[in-house]
Amino acid sequence: SAYHATIRSLFRLKSESSLSLDEVETEESILARFVSAAMSFGSLGKEAHETIAIAMNRLGARSNSGEGGEDPERYRVLPNGDDRSSRIKQVASGRFGVTPAYLVDADELQIKIAQGAKPGEGGQLPGHKVSAEIARVRHTTPGVTLISPPPHHDIYSIEDLAQLIFDLKAINPAARVSVKLVSETGVGTVAAGVAKARADTVIVAGYDGGTGASPLTSIRHAGLPWELGLAETQQALVHNRLRGRIRVQVDGQLKTGRDVVIAALMGAEEFCFGTTVLVSLGCALVRKCHLNTCPMGIATQDPELRSRFKGRPEHVECFFRFLAREIREIMAGLGFKSMDEMIGRIDRLEFQRADDHYKTRGIDLSGLLAAPANNGTPHRCLSAPDPIGYLFDEQLIKWSGPALDRGEPVEISLPVRNIHRAVGSRLSGKIISKYGAERLKEDTIRINLSGSAGQSFGAFLVPGITLRLAGEANDYVGKGMSGGRIIITPHPSARFYPHENVIAGNTILYGATGGELYLDGT
Repeated sequence: SAYHATIRSLFRLKSESSLSLDEVETEESILARFVSAAMSFGSLGKEAHETIAIAMNRLGARSNSGEGGEDPERYRVLPNGDDRSSRIKQVASGRFGVTPAYLVDADELQIKIAQGAKPGEGGQLPGHKVSAEIARVRHTTPGVTLISPPPHHDIYSIEDLAQLIFDLKAINPAARVSVKLVSETGVGTVAAGVAKARADTVIVAGYDGGTGASPLTSIRHAGLPWELGLAETQQALVHNRLRGRIRVQVDGQLKTGRDVVIAALMGAEEFCFGTTVLVSLGCALVRKCHLNTCPMGIATQDPELRSRFKGRPEHVECFFRFLAREIREIMAGLGFKSMDEMIGRIDRLEFQRADDHYKTRGIDLSGLLAAPANNGTPHRCLSAPDPIGYLFDEQLIKWSGPALDRGEPVEISLPVRNIHRAVGSRLSGKIISKYGAERLKEDTIRINLSGSAGQSFGAFLVPGITLRLAGEANDYVGKGMSGGRIIITPHPSARFYPHENVIAGNTILYGATGGELYLDGT
């Protein structure tokens, strides 16, 4: 960053005192703040994807699955104790590979709204990279190009986003839920909405990350540096007194300890690395990620090329440990004992003018270093994921005890109201946690409901559950279901013709990979 190629290269660290290195927090606690970028199984080969996950799990950090799902075989720990499962599971607009089992096996669920390198364009995986194995994991067809549309079809407002966050917390209450945004004008306002939607983390992605398979026009002309987005996000969250309830993560060509320290001083608590992780595994930056011809065997599904992959988990571990060591040395020089003390200390950065070149002459970045309008909390202070309160499923779980414990058939009859959202999701999560791939027999749990069900009725439903509703349901019926059966009929007291009336809302079966849905209506 000594050369003026980035905005952060125009910042100078201000030291007021120094500490002994022994007084600074440990490498292990710093490593826990590191995240590997969302690179899907499909964009990367199996060996590279699993190597990154193993390395990050060894470090106590987190890898990100990307939007392509994961083979359920990876949920099992290897005999040597290594864990190949990505602790962060991403939910993107295409919902490729998003199954209940995938969601339950996660410490964090990330909703990807956009990518920093190609904002507003969605995602693409060329057909020549969709092998039979990739198609199986993604529940698609081999050889067919996969496109994630720019919007999520169940998110057209902050309220819709809040509903998806609710659904994800319903099926996996122990997981954090994060939302990935991109650096752009107005990102602070959106980040405030994300916080109010009860997400646990917001990610600000810069334009210079994720360029391996992005269109050339996007690489050159789309997106903004993460410094601009992070500054606006931090100022907006602190100004609206929302910063204490959400974490902020930054993403986009972080490479050095100095980069991390500047991001922390500007308000970031967690730090995402992509290109540098691949380079540590042998990436030669030949920019062939989208062609399936990666000569290093990293970003390819070609078996012959994948056999050339020489990366090992130890390579990634070594990079991150050296990075944490460099961060500790800079912290000692600045007089900070812990990362928490350093987060949001914008007063310890100053803008240094660069009038020696015509392109940097006259630039004024003082607005990025402006203190927020009030003295609110500069970092998250809540210690646990934000709960979503009482769920209708708690009754269902209670009455389903014999089925959950011994696999015995049960039948439940209850009234339901439109305030009851994501009916069946928490129960499905319990079944996955209990039985995993061993499914309950069909109709083991039969639930008869009457009334008007709320949003996401039967979302993420699993085999063994039959939901029968006499009445009507709101939007997102059967979202992401992988099995089971949903039956919706008009209430017996209804005095209308079913075929002439709406009985379920919009966006039905979005992302579903299995199961059955029967609607007696339109």
